[in-house]
Amino acid sequence: MLEYIKMYGMGAAGTVASLIYLYYSIREKIWLWPWGIVASALSIWVFFTSRLYADMSLQFYYLIVSFYGWWFWSYSSTSKNKDEVPISKVSQSQVVNLTIIGVGVYLIILLALLKIPAMLDIAGSEMPYLDAATTAASFMATWMLARKIIEHWLIWIVVDFVSMVMYFYKAQVYNNSADLYFYSFLFLIYTAGAYWGFKQWQKIMIRESKV
Repeated sequence: MLEYIKMYGMGAAGTVASLIYLYYSIREKIWLWPWGIVASALSIWVFFTSRLYADMSLQFYYLIVSFYGWWFWSYSSTSKNKDEVPISKVSQSQVVNLTIIGVGVYLIILLALLKIPAMLDIAGSEMPYLDAATTAASFMATWMLARKIIEHWLIWIVVDFVSMVMYFYKAQVYNNSADLYFYSFLFLIYTAGAYWGFKQWQKIMIRESKV
């Protein structure tokens, strides 16, 4: 039993915490943020032990944004005398800014994935262009969630599906890593959850517009 926990415990715990985070995200509840912190902390350990340093660095970003999102949702609802921050749609200016920032983040990550492993004489990413693209998109989507912009779900549908395939592939590359199989399964659920979340937030927006 102890050996099983040692082998699969962190991956399983990270998966459970991430599913709870997804549940509260769909329900538009502030409790998503503390669970996001737990999920990110566990994922940092899993990716560190699997030597997936790019994925690990993304989890540090998630950790920071989780604290920011927790503060923003709490502060904005209090300052506006509302129980919750209202859901919004992405504006034209935000689309332009997010596109510019997203392309910049993509190029920085891609350059790092292509150059740094060779400089440090370590194995590089098997899919640097795809890795960089999903990471950059995840950066943008996580910030949009923190600001309660509904279109973040549409980005997650694509990113989660691609990530599911990537983690399954990486699990096989890294000696059939059980932890990464957990994460591949998690992103399968995330893909379906992102679609469900988008539809649920649409309903909430319609309900809020009638109040």
